[in-house]
Amino acid sequence: MSETGVSPLPSTPPARSPLFRAEQFVWLNARVLEQRLFAYRFLHGTPDAVEAALDAFRNEDGGYGYGLEPDLRGPVSQPLHTAHALRVLDTIGRCGGQRVERVCRYLTSVSTADGALPAIHPSQRGYPTAPFVPVVDDPPSELLATGPVVGLLHRNEVWHAWLFRATDFCWQAVESLDKSHPYEVEAAVAFLDSAPDRSRAEAAADRLGRTVREQRLAVLDPDRLDAYPVASGYAPGEHHFPHDFARSPESLARAWFTDDEMARSLDHLAAEQQDDGGWPIRRHHWSPAPALEARPLVTIEALQTLRSYGRFVG
Repeated sequence: MSETGVSPLPSTPPARSPLFRAEQFVWLNARVLEQRLFAYRFLHGTPDAVEAALDAFRNEDGGYGYGLEPDLRGPVSQPLHTAHALRVLDTIGRCGGQRVERVCRYLTSVSTADGALPAIHPSQRGYPTAPFVPVVDDPPSELLATGPVVGLLHRNEVWHAWLFRATDFCWQAVESLDKSHPYEVEAAVAFLDSAPDRSRAEAAADRLGRTVREQRLAVLDPDRLDAYPVASGYAPGEHHFPHDFARSPESLARAWFTDDEMARSLDHLAAEQQDDGGWPIRRHHWSPAPALEARPLVTIEALQTLRSYGRFVG
């Protein structure tokens, strides 16, 4: 007890769980949507609250905009925003019904000639956009944009005319991958993990896993980062790890890595939590607001990945 009658603060704060520290980070820094999503995943929050927050990003055309995907600013609907919205709806068990019917109508309206999705629709022109996602007048189909959307819709047993050609595009794109990069591989895994033809998906995943190892797209030893190349166009240090490809033990990508490799990857992920309770983003920082908005998303994903593998988070 001090002379003022007030007990002095301890020299070191008590240990706090990763979840407690992340919660403080989220309440301080996250948008309402990510606060609601964090509460739903870890604090017994309600799906209604998450969906209400998500609706603020929805447009009349059935798509989503308003910076839902932080690297694309402005009000217009974009495929990447809409893929993000579907991930949220999938998380809360509401990826169906009229809300997804509207989404599929939007996807049909912005599809390319072969029935797939561009990464960026030209309507983005004139609004602030990350320099690594350029806007072009006639954008090509991208597995990066199409694979995760098709996978989510199949996982939720959604059937819509748009899915037929988009699914065919994904099979062709995945099975012809020769030289790739980590984000494209992640998109392929998102498709394969939920593709209806399981034997075909397993065969494609097996071949893709060999490509990942041969091209050293995944860091298998986090203590030797310099031994693994960073993909062209990526930020310095923008490495990817086994847990980035296999976000849960149920993913087909889990078979690509040994138990020891996955354990080292998860150890590295756990150790990345920063002093403020959040996880860092590894890609290019092009403006303060997108970087700040992305960190709560990365933080929620990190906690979910660790928990899915049985790691203690709190």
